[in-house]
Amino acid sequence: MKIDLNCDLGESFGAYKIGSDEQILDYVTSVNIACGFHAGDPPTMRKTVKLALEKGVKVGAHPGLPDLQGFGRREMAVTPDEAYEFVVYQIGALSAFVKAEGGILRHVKPHGALYNMAAKNEQLAGAIAEAIYHVDPALILYGLSNSVLIRAGESIGLTTANEVFADRTYQSDCTLTPRTQPEALLIEQEAVLKQVVRMVKEQKVCCLQGTDVEIKADTICIHGDGPHALEFARFITDSLQKEGIEITPL
Repeated sequence: MKIDLNCDLGESFGAYKIGSDEQILDYVTSVNIACGFHAGDPPTMRKTVKLALEKGVKVGAHPGLPDLQGFGRREMAVTPDEAYEFVVYQIGALSAFVKAEGGILRHVKPHGALYNMAAKNEQLAGAIAEAIYHVDPALILYGLSNSVLIRAGESIGLTTANEVFADRTYQSDCTLTPRTQPEALLIEQEAVLKQVVRMVKEQKVCCLQGTDVEIKADTICIHGDGPHALEFARFITDSLQKEGIEITPL
């Protein structure tokens, strides 16, 4: 049994230390790098791309809403045309850094509010999928498992990766519990491990309403911006390997 382990990185700024990003790259197989709209800037993008390629980690673009203050986690009233343009622009920026470092851009994963909005909104999902396809139809679209975004990607002809989250709770419609709600995050490591193993091996997750829902897991997301991100990445990697699950790129 195999699974891809991805992490959102490059979400700081060039004047500051990247922190544990370099060490986290030892535990993941793909990385989603911020493109300057919700976080990141040219020096950070370049540095993170270089580190990822040196460690053999697959590189993806992580386009978000233009909201540095809110870290891209606040919903905005964007039109499908605006979403298309945001995504094309950000893929282009990161792709240039990847090409300059001698690598290949492998995938695209929308960030934060843009990701969650596109998981439900057909017009927004279609615009994002179209943007990715028009830039490069070989790019893989990472999206919330079983979501509208995944269906939009499949419909246009993209390869898609159903993404599940190690440290987030789920609703009965298979969407993530909003961060504004008190039980949005899983804190205890054993609870995280139990959820992840079930999603990979049984393709099920217990939602906050207490019932199991079907879920498909092609890739697991861990977050790189928390204070214990490195410890968490190490724990997830070691635990999955002990469960007989091989961590490998898509």
